[in-house]
Amino acid sequence: MRFLKDLKPAAFAAAPAVSALVAGGCGVMLLASAARPSEPERFVQLLQTTPALLIELSHLISSLLGLVLLILAFGLRARLGAAWAATMIVMLVAAPLGLEKGFVWEDTAILLAAAAALAPFRKAFPRTARLSRMEVTPGWLVSAACLLAGAGLIGVWSYQNADYGDAPFWRLMVDADVARSVRAWVVAAIALLAFGLWRMLGTAATPRVAGEDDPEFARVRAILSRPGTARPNSNLALLGDKRFLFSPSGESFLMFGVRGRSWIALGPPVGRVDERLELLWRFRELADAHAARPGVYALDAEDLPDVVELGFSIQKIGEVAVLPLLGFTIEGTRRGKARRAWRQAAEAGAQFEVVPPEGVAAIMPDLQRISDAWLAGHAGGEKGFSMGGFHPRYVQEFPVAVVRFEGRIIAFATLWPVADRSSFSIDLMRYVDEGPKRIMDFLFVELLNWGMAEGYAAFDFGMAPLSGLKDRPLAPMMSRVGSLLFDRGEDLYNFQGVREFKNKWDPLWRPRYIAAPRKWTIPLLLADVSLLTSGGMAGLAKRPKRTD
Repeated sequence: MRFLKDLKPAAFAAAPAVSALVAGGCGVMLLASAARPSEPERFVQLLQTTPALLIELSHLISSLLGLVLLILAFGLRARLGAAWAATMIVMLVAAPLGLEKGFVWEDTAILLAAAAALAPFRKAFPRTARLSRMEVTPGWLVSAACLLAGAGLIGVWSYQNADYGDAPFWRLMVDADVARSVRAWVVAAIALLAFGLWRMLGTAATPRVAGEDDPEFARVRAILSRPGTARPNSNLALLGDKRFLFSPSGESFLMFGVRGRSWIALGPPVGRVDERLELLWRFRELADAHAARPGVYALDAEDLPDVVELGFSIQKIGEVAVLPLLGFTIEGTRRGKARRAWRQAAEAGAQFEVVPPEGVAAIMPDLQRISDAWLAGHAGGEKGFSMGGFHPRYVQEFPVAVVRFEGRIIAFATLWPVADRSSFSIDLMRYVDEGPKRIMDFLFVELLNWGMAEGYAAFDFGMAPLSGLKDRPLAPMMSRVGSLLFDRGEDLYNFQGVREFKNKWDPLWRPRYIAAPRKWTIPLLLADVSLLTSGGMAGLAKRPKRTD
């Protein structure tokens, strides 16, 4: 008994895949059975008690139900509760039809056994989406068409090898048994064609990029403004380069970007916790329906159970530095340099201020001047997707921390707050060399003090890419390559410098991940994330302007 109890979780975990195979197998069986000749002795006995019209209808309906089981197998694999219920109904309806179409009791027994085997596993199909929202992929439709064609070939072979197999084909077509099988196969083929056309027309188009004038932007703002629904980097939804999927309630959304065949969700769904898994399933199914390569980028550890439920592979891509603000102090040896820079800047006359969103327009010319000067001295252009860029409309969405020196703004950082004040972070950080040295240390200290005064629980410094990956003999290959890049790839990116700058504040380091259906697609997705963020190859190749 203990063994059976321990086996139960494994059985429920395997139930969706096994149920899909069972349903698909039963579907093929019904299609093949409808295509084969009837057993003469059984058929004669059946004709004595059953009207011929009922036999004809049983053949047609049985063939259609076989096709329905093939399609429902896709929903079972996706763990749809409605697919499980529909499969049970179809099997229980198709079982007695096996007796009515030619007393094929073997089909009836197999269908009843399959239904009995699937019945205890209702809880293995927790998704509540309607069957009409099931995005059947082109590959699944092609597979169903091949199985249907195979059933037709079985029928052709069966009749060619029957007792009257030497008769001309036109003579066979007037035979009632042959005509019945051909009709059942043709009806199923037409039904599959109709279903395929309906799904082709009914499959949702790739969601368009939602700009600032799009009504969806108002929905995004409303969701972000609710307590407990967002994280600091969820504010990237307002950048104007994302596509969105919304939950039926309208209280949750998932944002993603598209580059080539890659569909990359940025972070987990934002909004109600109970709607996140369903949105992830919709994202994966919609990507599959468009023959795209789905992935989810920038996941925290608490997000992993949902993507594991989708069957995704996971790879660590770095670590996020989070500093709890309760009891924060600038004192301590590790923060000594930042403390001295802060005091020197304050003594020199630097002043800190957080400008609310409604006041940002008035200082926009100064921010633009600083941003242009900063960009001129750095490689690459404006960022996007996983990083914010300087776009006046986007900058005005958030509070902006500024540092003034001698009456002029010399540094600024745009802030990412969240409604429940669990944490906040910064997006853009830009400055000019017109004031005290290490002015950004001054800005950070003042910003942390401001966060404590405003009641925020933590400050998110953002991710250090490739940080925390291990080069061990048994570590995954991607982790070992990432560790090598972190140690020796400073010419490509300042990996260690980013880690050291964040680490001097003595934060907590939390892992961050990317997830995809197959492990080998993760490098492709990471390359596309980089291109989406940098603005393509042109953005990656852009070099800083020379000042000589």
